[in-house]
Amino acid sequence: MTAAPTHSLTYIVGHKNPDADAICSAIAYAAFKQARGFTGYVAARCGNSNARIDTILERFRQPLPYYLSDVTPRVRDVMVTDVVAISQNATCAEALELIDQHDVRVLPVVTDSQRVIGSVSIFQLGGFFVPRMREPREMRKVFSSLAQISRALKARIIHLDHPDRQEELFVRVGAMDVHSFGKVSSGDGVPLEKSIIIVGDRRDIQLRSIELGVRALVITGNLPVEDDVIQLAHAKGVSLMVSPYDSATTAWVIRSATTLDRLVDHKFSSIGAELRLADVRKKLATSSAAAHMVIDDDGVLQGILSKTDVLKPVKTRLVLVDHNEMTQAVTGADQVSIVEIIDHHRIGSLGTQQPILFINEPVGSTCTIIADLFRREGLTPSPEIAGIMMSGIISDTLHLNSPTSTEKDACLLAWLSKIALVNSRELADTIFSSGSVILANPPAKVIRSDFKIYEEDGVRFAVSQVEELGFGNFWQHARDLAKALQDLRIEENLLFACLLVTDINTQNSLLLVKGDPEFISRINYPIVEKDEIFDMPGIVSRKKQLIPYIGSVLKEMQAYGTMPASRDSQADA
Repeated sequence: MTAAPTHSLTYIVGHKNPDADAICSAIAYAAFKQARGFTGYVAARCGNSNARIDTILERFRQPLPYYLSDVTPRVRDVMVTDVVAISQNATCAEALELIDQHDVRVLPVVTDSQRVIGSVSIFQLGGFFVPRMREPREMRKVFSSLAQISRALKARIIHLDHPDRQEELFVRVGAMDVHSFGKVSSGDGVPLEKSIIIVGDRRDIQLRSIELGVRALVITGNLPVEDDVIQLAHAKGVSLMVSPYDSATTAWVIRSATTLDRLVDHKFSSIGAELRLADVRKKLATSSAAAHMVIDDDGVLQGILSKTDVLKPVKTRLVLVDHNEMTQAVTGADQVSIVEIIDHHRIGSLGTQQPILFINEPVGSTCTIIADLFRREGLTPSPEIAGIMMSGIISDTLHLNSPTSTEKDACLLAWLSKIALVNSRELADTIFSSGSVILANPPAKVIRSDFKIYEEDGVRFAVSQVEELGFGNFWQHARDLAKALQDLRIEENLLFACLLVTDINTQNSLLLVKGDPEFISRINYPIVEKDEIFDMPGIVSRKKQLIPYIGSVLKEMQAYGTMPASRDSQADA
């Protein structure tokens, strides 16, 4: 399997349980986009491969398209991945600088290994710096190290004693007379060895602070410091630095050097990246958290999600090929942007939020439409891509023998044959002899190998189709296939489910039906076995022959008032 592309790409994807045309048209349309100079288009599939598809891809050296099982919008589609986080050892000053620089309100607090231990917000920081008039001592307290304080100040360091020691300190501005300074220092209950004195060019306060043995002396305004002051500071073990700011600013910055650990909210809200957005919106609606940390199973930060992020448009874009009904589309298709549809089936009930390119033609294969786009644009596909489109046409039209085949299919198959240098008859023999779906798979997988769910007149039903060389393999496994079909009907809550087994050689089919007895009783083809297997000579096309016939039977039931009142009760029967 190829590596997962990023979510900024556009996926070209066929229907669930893809057949050869769905796979080939996705590959071909991606090649067409590239030939037109567009980038970011990726061929995808929303189901497993089979022997026929594998044979085609191997023959023309093409990789299996990227597997896209579910495009339901998830947290990872809208979360902010370039997260501004902060270390658990950082200071309030560093947090405030990040908040201002990146215009964010919340910072995840992480360890060195990026594991989230909490968060800190602008509101918490603001609350910390709000003056508390009844607690003047708290307004001067800082818990930090002198190294962190000097970094916050961008100070010129003259001398630091034990710079990395984390400690509780108190800030004072030395603005009074030296005699008053000594009295205040001894009367406020703060030990001198825990005091940081902020002073300008007051030589007397500088010397007195050093003699008293304060923890640190900060000279403001980038003023020069006299040699004897420096020498005394060294002798007394008093740290000394020079701040570029005035005294008031210096005092505020020093307090902002408090480490974050006492402000971290350890009860942070966390979610996983794979959660569906629909579920997350419900959680966010009742949450007071400003943001939610997106973490993996080990608690490592993956992203961050705010309430505004969930309102972002999801970047996932789809081009649907070989189908246009939501019941057949990849899971979650109705919640992302469908930007184009290229198809040859009936138009179902599908709505888009904006006008899109929708090409729908009554031809035998989606690859026919894409080949025509190449030709109309004057573009020549590579021999490999031409072979891929040939394979899609041959498979979907039974090499032009299906009633869905048109003159356009035949014309473009011949055009592609010349480019690929491949004989279409020989390619058809290779494709149709590539293995029996019935022999190669368990019954449940056979039923789901190429099945589609339809809604007609309020009724949900499914039609599967397999193509075989003769009916021998079917008859050997008919009983098990019938049971698997019944299981499918119940699991998908369907009124009935059908399996059309087509003999490629004779261009005839058998129809296996499980479900509503009233519907089965109105099938007017010859009964082969037990009112559930019918002989359908000449019926080879699900799209052009069987589905219209089923629609006529349902309309007849509706006209006679025999339509079941509740398909739920039928599914449970």
